[in-house]
Amino acid sequence: MMTRSIAILLTATLGLSACGDSSLNPFRWFGGGRRAGPTTLEPDGGYAIGDRRQSFPHLLAARWEDVPEGRMLVVSGVAPTKGWWDVALVTEEVMPAGRLRAGPDGILRLRMVGSPPLPDQPEARMQADPRVDTITTALTITTPQLARLRGIVISGASNSLSVSR
Repeated sequence: MMTRSIAILLTATLGLSACGDSSLNPFRWFGGGRRAGPTTLEPDGGYAIGDRRQSFPHLLAARWEDVPEGRMLVVSGVAPTKGWWDVALVTEEVMPAGRLRAGPDGILRLRMVGSPPLPDQPEARMQADPRVDTITTALTITTPQLARLRGIVISGASNSLSVSR
């Protein structure tokens, strides 16, 4: 009778232990099978991502445009060849996406960057005409972000522009 009880108990224990994450699993009854919460070393807001695009060759102008959430910084420039793409304004100091932080002097430093055409593309051999091949990009800066800024400096490969708040 004792052997039969032990066999039934052992069979039931093995059967219930197959329930894995279930509360029926006897190995979890006394805290042995606690689930660990997700652990990560990722900082709040994610990792900062470096930008591999090149500094834009020549900046022409920078201006402000009012938008409901703050102001939009609009910057235009011209490249030596046609075919530049993925042009954007990025911070000089690498920061997580969506974050803008001025330096201790209250100046936000940005770079206008872009990707040139691949060498084997026909655009790489076509001279750009500044009258029609001007490239414009913009960055929206919210009112709370603007409150912390004194000015903005935008740099390219050959020159830089500055605008006050």
